[in-house]
Amino acid sequence: MQTKNIMIVGVGGQGTLLTSRILGGIAQLAGYDVKVSEVHGMAQRGGSVVTYVRYGDSVAEPLVEEGQADILIAFERLEAMRYIHFLKKDGILVLNDQRIDPVTVITGAFEYPEDIVEKLKARRTVVSIDAQSAAIGLGNARVFNSVIIGLVAKNLEFSKDDWLGIIEKTVPAKMIDINKEAFLLGYAV
Repeated sequence: MQTKNIMIVGVGGQGTLLTSRILGGIAQLAGYDVKVSEVHGMAQRGGSVVTYVRYGDSVAEPLVEEGQADILIAFERLEAMRYIHFLKKDGILVLNDQRIDPVTVITGAFEYPEDIVEKLKARRTVVSIDAQSAAIGLGNARVFNSVIIGLVAKNLEFSKDDWLGIIEKTVPAKMIDINKEAFLLGYAV
């Protein structure tokens, strides 16, 4: 199998690292060589966080180069805009349609860009969902990343049961049921 490149971008505290562990875990379960790399911007909640998951028959290095991501998962609109150049021309952007103002916007130094989703759709294939609202509807805003994982799962070759098994092995025990529910909600979209 040719190497599959997935990039996850968001801000600190959104679960990008957990998401990369779940994606890496499902690929490893399927017998692929897997490389996962985490790149942190600011090491606090609110700073930009990027993780890479690469899997295939043989993967030499963990980083995804510009223009090589098959799937870009963005947990926030501005982060999607910031990293869209990593996505292949025929790649898919899976976007959590959420706005989180960075410090520069909060302080008034910059304005949050308008029409980000429309601009992204003009450049690439975009699958957008308000995963935050979906997670809140389930009773726990923190599981929005599992909603996104469910949406991504439909674009990958692994079975739904294997996804649910990896979620069970990866998330804290008290969060298993709600994360599975969130995954299934995203999977059904």
